[in-house]
Amino acid sequence: MSALSTDIAPKGPASFPDTGLGTGWEGPTLTLITLVLLSFGLVNLYSVSQFLAQRQGLPDTFYVLRQTGGAALGLVLLVGCARVPYRWWRVMAWPILLITALVLAALVLPWTTDIAPEINGARRWIRLSGVAFQPSELAKIAIVVWTAHLAVKKQDEFQSLSRGMLPFLVMWAALLVPILLQPDLSTAFVVGMAGAITLFVAGARVGHFIFLILLLTPLALSQLGSGFRKERWAAFQNLDAHLSGAGYQVNQSLIALGSGGITGVGFGEGRQKFGFLPEPHNDFIFSMIGEEWGLLGVIFLICLYMSIVLIGFRIARRAPDRFGQLLAIGIASLVALHAVLHMGVGLGLVPPTGLSLPLVSYGRSNLLVMLMGIGILLSVARGHASVERGAS
Repeated sequence: MSALSTDIAPKGPASFPDTGLGTGWEGPTLTLITLVLLSFGLVNLYSVSQFLAQRQGLPDTFYVLRQTGGAALGLVLLVGCARVPYRWWRVMAWPILLITALVLAALVLPWTTDIAPEINGARRWIRLSGVAFQPSELAKIAIVVWTAHLAVKKQDEFQSLSRGMLPFLVMWAALLVPILLQPDLSTAFVVGMAGAITLFVAGARVGHFIFLILLLTPLALSQLGSGFRKERWAAFQNLDAHLSGAGYQVNQSLIALGSGGITGVGFGEGRQKFGFLPEPHNDFIFSMIGEEWGLLGVIFLICLYMSIVLIGFRIARRAPDRFGQLLAIGIASLVALHAVLHMGVGLGLVPPTGLSLPLVSYGRSNLLVMLMGIGILLSVARGHASVERGAS
């Protein structure tokens, strides 16, 4: 296949800026940033999870050691994904999507509670032989890979709603409906957005997306207006009226961030982790970093995520073909969505979502998937480097 133009936006090119820094630096730089972010996450996880572990009668290193084991496995997956030619993912797009859809369906079937038990009112985990995994995390990779694959095949049919967008909606529903039934609205949102961004960049019509938004708005409002989400939405709209209820976590998060000031209270000296802020090692680890490292730590963290996303966009721009471009855009968007939504919750800018901070929050399923995604980005970068070497 001849190298395609880098025009990957709807109705013409959306040219990502070329920094002019030469060829081959993206992979090593992305790897270094990933290792720095992963190390920073493990260090902070130990700080914020000690008291939680002790309160549960566990060693103070319990969470960080489990996360370290996940990180070790994740780095193996990263290397493996980086070494596998990224075009292999196109061959596996349909099998990955169908297997993911079947596993997600198994989560919500009434006779599968032995392997998918209800935990805190939701069924999100598959447990087999003592190993637990969250299939909805795999859906994030599956939807990007499959959408990129089919978008390449259908790039001449996007003017038609029935032949262009409709096939994507049907298969996306196979992933999103089981996730919504778990229930897990925030993950469904991220999965859907990852697919939509990939399809939009591939050239889908803006009018079709507007139609889709109008179609899904009543469903989204109904989800926000029921159960615990209704309370969280009310707290988001008026935090002061719900400080002891649904707004408690966000209020404590803002206290943590405000206490940090410019330079933070000091590593290990944060107070909100002592039972004041629930889930300090997961849903609100950004707030704990803000308390202990201050504004400077927050800026450092944001710069790391921005670097990953911008390098991902550059890799997309320089990819040898359209599939590589879309794959890189989708993976970079996943990192951006997770980081922005997690930090937005900590700052009270969006309702609590339960989404992890990539490579930092406790949660091995998300950690493995994010490291796999970074590996896929490295594979696309290697593909471009190979083309450059061949041309020279």
